[in-house]
This record gives sequence, C-alpha cells and structure tokens, in this order.
Amino acid sequence: MNTTMTHDFLTRCFLPGETVAVLLRKENPASTNQRIVRLEQVLSPRYLAWLRYENHNGANVYVAANPLLPGSRKRMKDCIATVRHLYLDIDVDGENRIAALRESENVPVPTVILSTSPDKYQVLWRVEGFDFDQQEGTLKLLAIAFGGDSACTDRNRVLRVPGFRNCKYDSAHLVTVEYPCNAIYHPDDFRLKDLLLDSVLPLRGAARTYPTSKDTHSEQDWAWVIRQLSLGEDAAKLTLVLASRRSDKPNPLYYAQRTIDIASARLSLLDGMAIEDVIAMLERRRSTELPLALGSTRAREITATAQRMITRQRFASIHHPKENHNATA
Repeated sequence: MNTTMTHDFLTRCFLPGETVAVLLRKENPASTNQRIVRLEQVLSPRYLAWLRYENHNGANVYVAANPLLPGSRKRMKDCIATVRHLYLDIDVDGENRIAALRESENVPVPTVILSTSPDKYQVLWRVEGFDFDQQEGTLKLLAIAFGGDSACTDRNRVLRVPGFRNCKYDSAHLVTVEYPCNAIYHPDDFRLKDLLLDSVLPLRGAARTYPTSKDTHSEQDWAWVIRQLSLGEDAAKLTLVLASRRSDKPNPLYYAQRTIDIASARLSLLDGMAIEDVIAMLERRRSTELPLALGSTRAREITATAQRMITRQRFASIHHPKENHNATA
C-alpha cells in the first residue's frame, strides 16, 4: 500500500474544500461503508491510515469520480456538484484497448490511467464545460467506441483509488496510476460521433463486412443470431450473450450490437416491414445508448446495409441458383 500515491491522485482529481464520496466494499462477507467528507479530511494522515487499515483487512477503496454538493448525505445523481471527469472502465482485452485508445485521433490523451488488476484499467479525462447529459452521452459513446463497460456511465460512478490493493481476487493487486497528460479537456475535444459514423470501429483493423469464407466464427455468429431472432429471442439479451462469447474481438459490444441489428433489419425487411418502421425499431432499441441524432443516422445506415444484403442475395440466387440454394434458409 502506498498512501503517497493516494494523496497525489486525490489532490490531482479534486479541488481544496470539495466534498468527496469514499466507498469501502468488502467481498466476503459482503459489506459496504460509504463516507461523504471534505477532501482535506480524506488527505489527513489519520484518515489515510484508517483507509490503509481497512484495505489491509479486505476492503476495496473507491472514490466518486465527481465532487458532490456541499452538505450531501448520499451519492445520488442529483448530489453531484459538477462534471470533473469522463471515464472508461476496461475489463476485457485491456492492453489492446488501451493501445487503441492511445492511437485514436478522436479522443485526447487521457489524464489518468489506473491499472486496477492484470489487463484491466480505468481511464480518466479531466474535463470542464460538460453538463450532465453531455457527460453521460459521451460516456456511452466511449464505452461503445473502445469496448468499455457500458454499465459504467453514470455521473455518480466510483473509481478505484491507487495506492490500495484490489482485494476482489485471491491474489490482491496493488492499484497503480499513470498520468499521461495534465490537460483539461472540453466537449469539442471528443469526436466520438465522427468515429462511429465513419465506421472506424471495430478497432484495430477488424472488418465491418461479414466474411464470405465458410465456417468462420463470424459466419457461425451470424447463423446463430438469425436463428435466435427467428425464434423470437430478445435482441438486448442476445447482444450481451454474443458480446460475452466474442471477447476475442477488439470491441465485442460494438460487434454484437451491429451483428444483431443488421440481422434484425434484414429479417424485418424480408417479412415486409416498411423501411421507416425498421429504422424506428433500431432507433428505439439503442435509444438509451446513443444520442438521438447519432442513433437515427446509425439506424438508417444499418437498414441500408441490410437492404444491400437482400439485394445481393436475390441477385446471386437468380444468376447462381445452385450455389445459393441454402442462402435464403
């Protein structure tokens, strides 16, 4: 444990006099202890010694990513005073996703990178000028774009504190920190809509189109998704299942969302649904994940892709009926 690292992290992330939420959580037996205090109290030697004692006895140490309103008693959304950070929680394929993030021209250099356990990271950008809706919308786009945890997009999210051990696993891991940049960023510095609309994703060269060779993993996924949707399975549940099955992808969530949405659009068009109704269906499905304008553009692009697939399939079946006998099954 290294409380000097902790002290440095907290003084970089918060301003003197601000109210912060500190959370202690034990895994076995499960228990949670939250304290809402002024920054100066947390930084005192006595308080840091208490946190060190609790961490030594199995408590994971967290802090809210954003400061709270003075006098707050809870860490609810309406208790958050201001947007101080954007953040991204990377739990799968961490090294590759951090590398992709560093190489991206659509997001600025992170302010903080926390190593929370082997190959798992929490990434922070110090920001100003974001309102709460802008923050949560950008957090969702970051998760989609870089394969982060889509559940970690609330303004009252907590982060692990460096200098303490991650006690979640049998072999405790010291949470460490890197400070790649000291800049403070603004909404215009994050060009995530451009990233998604230009179809740069999935990251690191993964193809947008579906392969034509037989028995590839993607073709197996496609056949499975078509079969499950035809049986009436819920698209949201299928998205989570497919993303978990394809953790080998640089961006499993994006891959799963796109695969299932294109398959849904294709099946709906083949069933005679009007194009505008298909677009509206896709917009509704992702309405909680994407801003309205981006969701609408994405839905139209996916519907157009499904239309082209149907047209190509019908053309091929006319000119090569034997080769494509099974394609319409």
